[in-house]
Amino acid sequence: MSLTRVPGMLFGGDYNPEQWPEEVWEQDVRLMAEAGVNVVTVAVFSWSRLESAPGVFDFGWLDRVLDLLHAHGIAVDLATATATPPPWLVREHPEMQPVDAGGTRLGFGSRQGYCPSSPVFRAGTVRLARAMAERYGEHPALVMWHVGNEYGDHTVECFCEESARDFRRWLADRHGSLEGLNTAWGTSCWGQHYTEWTQVEPPRKAPGPVNPAQVLDWRRFSSDALLACFEAERRVLKDVTPDVPVTTNFMSILHHLDYWTWAAAEDVVSDDAYPDPADPASHVKAALSYDLMRSLKRQPWLLLESAPGAVSWREVNVPKEPGLMRLHSLQAVAHGSDGVMFFQWRQAAYGPEKFHSAMLPHGGTDTRQWRETLELGADVRRLAEVAGATTSADVALVLDWDSWWGLEAPESLPSNRLALHALLLSWYRPLHARGIAVDLAPPGRDLSSYKVVVVPNLYLCTAEQAANLASFPGRLVVGPFSGVVDAADQVHEGGAPGPLRELLGVRVEEFWPIPDGLTQQVVTPDGTRLTARTWSEWLTVDDAQVVARYRGGPLDGRAAVTRRGHATYLGCLPDDLTPLLDEVLAGAGVTGVTGTDLPAGVEACRRGAYLFLLNHGAAPATVTLPAAGTDLLTGRPLHGHVVLAPRDAVVLKPEEIS
Repeated sequence: MSLTRVPGMLFGGDYNPEQWPEEVWEQDVRLMAEAGVNVVTVAVFSWSRLESAPGVFDFGWLDRVLDLLHAHGIAVDLATATATPPPWLVREHPEMQPVDAGGTRLGFGSRQGYCPSSPVFRAGTVRLARAMAERYGEHPALVMWHVGNEYGDHTVECFCEESARDFRRWLADRHGSLEGLNTAWGTSCWGQHYTEWTQVEPPRKAPGPVNPAQVLDWRRFSSDALLACFEAERRVLKDVTPDVPVTTNFMSILHHLDYWTWAAAEDVVSDDAYPDPADPASHVKAALSYDLMRSLKRQPWLLLESAPGAVSWREVNVPKEPGLMRLHSLQAVAHGSDGVMFFQWRQAAYGPEKFHSAMLPHGGTDTRQWRETLELGADVRRLAEVAGATTSADVALVLDWDSWWGLEAPESLPSNRLALHALLLSWYRPLHARGIAVDLAPPGRDLSSYKVVVVPNLYLCTAEQAANLASFPGRLVVGPFSGVVDAADQVHEGGAPGPLRELLGVRVEEFWPIPDGLTQQVVTPDGTRLTARTWSEWLTVDDAQVVARYRGGPLDGRAAVTRRGHATYLGCLPDDLTPLLDEVLAGAGVTGVTGTDLPAGVEACRRGAYLFLLNHGAAPATVTLPAAGTDLLTGRPLHGHVVLAPRDAVVLKPEEIS
């Protein structure tokens, strides 16, 4: 099943015709057709060009753009144009501009200049979304709606009085009463007991640390406030065009927004991904993000933005070497994307993104970038039959945003060296290197289809989540500093691991974070030595088996890693988790998709029956094939083994489906 009514893989990018004279548009669509572009995103930042005053619309130029694209066989992912409010609206309602934690109201001149709770902003977006839907709902070019843009990028939260009122309403819904709030927030600490709702404020800048329970609820509220903006537009679009899918572009693994909740509100998961060409490990981080996108709705997703070359917002914006755009794009498809799209089609001549790369660069068609655009377009067309294919995973990593927000609360924890994204990567990296498919899952999801579930950290763990993990019949691995607090960020009775204690058979007497520059050795019974640099714990074993012990230091001889039944617990975070992970995988019968070890730098993914092999390394690599078949990218028959040049890829279609 395709994400849209466009058959096969989608190929294209953000198109900003309003930045160019109309005589350029004809050239654009001609070159798009030459490159094999079949869809473009239009009107993301066009509010000020479409509505010059409240309810005064000028759609003429956009009519001509959509008609021109359709005439050349190019579909449109049409934005509602609400990503940034126009100057006239900000001038009339300056109170809708966001306020930071220090009380400063931010000015106009960038993008996302709005308070998510502003009724003026929300009313304006709904008005424009309805006008767009009524105008273009039956246009033959329209295949998908694009609401907003990269929610949570610049405007994550707002501390204005309107946000404060909205926050109080949200808190009343969550806690039921002021008494419930005082209990949940533990306001008897530091004399913060509230007697009126009007006394409750956002966690603005204060003389010292702010109540972490208040901060946690603020994170939840801020994600929900932005989601309410999206949902307000979505309701209008579905009212007018119920059969047109709706998306908004995510930003990989973003701390600020609970994507489990957001994905449930959209029809198609789409993502903006910008792996850093200067980071040799960027493909692993990208793969983790892509696996999240695939897992959010457990269906194919869409790479809606990526960079053909350099971006414009890092301190040093390195271009992509020849072949890297292709490799990065094929990686997204390997992990479930039903298309490859870019920011942007034509490189801008002005503005903050004029040095951001594009499919059609400043230099025009006599450039390496354009030639690679043409080559990639041809590759994407060759992969048309892969669209809709799904991935089956034996391993799941548990990710929970509530717990993430609690884990990284400022100034209230034993150590600020535990960062969830890094913890996820520490487990994902060795799985990725073995070619093992990985899903991500919230802790409350049915996990019974997996053989191994890894919980890198679940600092905030409810009794219901613990019961779900305990019911999992496969091999379970739980990382350190888990089961510490409940949903209100209050320490579980008896301490960690709280509701996980019976499952794991241990209790944590003391957290023992490791100071910077020091290490803690960990040794297994077979003599394998592991090194922890950030975290360790003083564990007392109830009825678990000791798998590894600390060697040296104040924890010398104490349990570091334990197992009770099918559940393993790590009270530390070794640099290299491979020895521990390999034992778990072997016990569960989990192997990589090729059935053999992969050379360093080679990534292997199975999507449906198709096997993707990608060489991210700097040297040629030889991979043993699990079956004979045909490479969809070149048409050549393959059997036995294949040699991959640096930045090269193979998509093997097995003989049995040829």
